[in-house]
Amino acid sequence: MRWALVKVSLAVTAMVVVAFAVPLGLVIREMARDRAFSNAEREAAAVAPALSITTDREQLERVVASAGSDAGMAVHIPAAGEESGGPDGTARGGADIGRQRATDEDIAAVREMGRASTTEVSGGSTLLQPVALSSGEIAVVEVYVPESEVTNGVGTAWAVLAAVGAALIVGSVAVADRLGVRMVQPARRLVEGAHELGEGKLGARVPVEGPNELRLAAVAFNSMADQVVQLLANERELAADLSHRLRTPLTVLRLNAASLGEGPAAEQTRAAVEQLEREVDTIIRTARDAKPQTAAAGPGAGCDAAEVVRERMAFWSALAEDEGRKWRVAGADRPVRVPVARADLAASLDALLGNVFRHTAEGTAFAVDLHNGEDAVIVLVSDAGPGIADPEAAMARGRGSGSDGSTGLGLDIVRRLAESTGGDVRIGSSVLGGTEVRIWIQLDGRAAPVRRRGHRGAVRRRRQPRPAPTTQVTSTGR
Repeated sequence: MRWALVKVSLAVTAMVVVAFAVPLGLVIREMARDRAFSNAEREAAAVAPALSITTDREQLERVVASAGSDAGMAVHIPAAGEESGGPDGTARGGADIGRQRATDEDIAAVREMGRASTTEVSGGSTLLQPVALSSGEIAVVEVYVPESEVTNGVGTAWAVLAAVGAALIVGSVAVADRLGVRMVQPARRLVEGAHELGEGKLGARVPVEGPNELRLAAVAFNSMADQVVQLLANERELAADLSHRLRTPLTVLRLNAASLGEGPAAEQTRAAVEQLEREVDTIIRTARDAKPQTAAAGPGAGCDAAEVVRERMAFWSALAEDEGRKWRVAGADRPVRVPVARADLAASLDALLGNVFRHTAEGTAFAVDLHNGEDAVIVLVSDAGPGIADPEAAMARGRGSGSDGSTGLGLDIVRRLAESTGGDVRIGSSVLGGTEVRIWIQLDGRAAPVRRRGHRGAVRRRRQPRPAPTTQVTSTGR
């Protein structure tokens, strides 16, 4: 589009310049010619009064010298009997004063017609002006007009016209190019935004700029992208909600099954619960793998991390009280905005807290700390359990099911959440003596200081079967 506008502007401006410059150049040439012959007529008119008074050669030479130059002016005075012709019937005339350039035939024709005439001679033109003498005869004043005087100033005027025309063409092309850029750049941004959105970058938006039509297209694209983000957020929230509804009752069932003691019925119940848990994990993993990875948060994403932490801890606190676990929450007393969807953050917290309940003994304390930094938000989930002997193996276990039966789904959920913002996940030792999982959520999209790509998996190793709890836990319906 940009080059098309430039070509159209170049063609139109060139036609306009040619349409005006060519006639104007011809007019300038005619004006220079008219000016040269007007000067010649004035020179001839300056000699006419003297010829009407006298035909004395000396006096006429002085008049010619004062009027112009004897090299450019000649006065032809007819000899006796010239009007009727000579003995052979031809006109006899000569250049009485000055240099004759016109032919005798041209001079005789002017005498006969009685009006001025111009004729072409070598190196230019001559003006032949008839003048009546006191004797009634006709004299002819010849004024030489060289070609350089006829074209004087024409070349300069044409050069100026050419420069002005070239400047107009260059200016019009430059203006058309700028206008084309204003039209093409918004269109390119719209195309780039569409490609980014198609690649799964849900935060892609197009600035509203350019012509009105492109501005309307940008507004429509941004509205469509917001709707896509909202639909995906709703879908992911529904998947996370289903995950919560299924995994929490399964955790309660497994704890209750562990309290059934020994016997064929108890073993069958525990085996059925484990089989059901594996099937649920398979369904959830399949559902998450079918979705595109979360892109950078756009206008349709974002939540209050403190509110999510308080909400999920209120959910898990009931089960913690039943198992005699001490728990603590810190840093969630004021709003902390993070660029992730609420459902994603809630699913990550549930995955980590569920692993605490699954892989540590009853009565093991745990804590959730929320730190709000200048460029990042850190969520720490720690416990007082036995810890993880090999954190790298636990992280790598997300590539498939572990030998201990872990699906690796928990840390995979957390890893995707952190890496969607440019952050990461780390496993270390907590101040409680057990394991600490740190979720680094980047606020400005910059890469985290250390990234562990490709590490996904469960946070805890499955511990050995623990003795039956002293308190029976029932489902709270959450």
